[in-house]
Amino acid sequence: MKAEEPNYHFDIPALGKSYELIDSGGFEKLERFGEFILARPEPQAVWDKSLDESIWLQKAHAIFKKTKGRDQLNPEERGEWQNLKKMPEKWFMDYMQDGFSFKFKLSLSSFKHVGIFPEQAANWQYLAKKIQVFNAQKPNEPFRLLNLFAYTGGASIIAKANGADVTHVDAIKQVISWSRESMEASNLKDIRWVIEDALKFVKREVKRGKKYNGIILDPPAYGRGPDGEKWVLEDGINDLVKSTLELLDTKHFYLLNLYSMGFSAVIAETIIKQSKPDLQNPQMGELILQDSFQKRLPLGVFYRFSSI
Repeated sequence: MKAEEPNYHFDIPALGKSYELIDSGGFEKLERFGEFILARPEPQAVWDKSLDESIWLQKAHAIFKKTKGRDQLNPEERGEWQNLKKMPEKWFMDYMQDGFSFKFKLSLSSFKHVGIFPEQAANWQYLAKKIQVFNAQKPNEPFRLLNLFAYTGGASIIAKANGADVTHVDAIKQVISWSRESMEASNLKDIRWVIEDALKFVKREVKRGKKYNGIILDPPAYGRGPDGEKWVLEDGINDLVKSTLELLDTKHFYLLNLYSMGFSAVIAETIIKQSKPDLQNPQMGELILQDSFQKRLPLGVFYRFSSI
């Protein structure tokens, strides 16, 4: 059976009042998370800022400054945050979706991240819709979700709120604890936390004959497992995708995100279609945030398909 051809589209999420991309440019972005405004690097914002630099400094509570040197196996920008105004060590950002109220823990990390990727709200909306349809079709059967490289767990929390049985896998114990705080602050419980290398976990699940109705795959460009396992995206993505496709149940959806600047959605499409040529309802494209001056900032590519 020949696979359907996906439409390439830009997915721009609606985040309500909880988040705002105020401005972008000069390889930086100015964002509001709840009540706090942050300035941090953004390598794809190659255009000019719309606001003057002095206004950025006036608005920002904190600004991320890069430091020299990179970890060879984790070459993200390292640096430190400079507080320009009083900032708490951590805070919670409110988020509403489909009548549910969530609280996500945020904090300033040495890798410029704060604990949430706002562009992922587009995928959260897709995820919730698929679980809701499945629940209507199979009210007596739990939706089983596997969230790999799950980081601080936005997708896990959205899925749990919609009644899914969630397995959340990440190699770093600290971000599992971070995810748990957000789960508890959102008045949820019973996510299954797994601290393990993603590929090792997946291969073991395949041997066990496990099946999942939903799989989210969100691999970084570089990383290490809990026992020092080396992860390089271009070396491992083909094996990982092939293995995860073996875990899909008859009723399913599959979502692959790629953030590396050298990867396009066509790469994701080609890897997936080689192993699963009969996939249904494919979608591919870019995750986009739009600043208040209507400049559109690309923040990753996705490929997703669903039989639900």
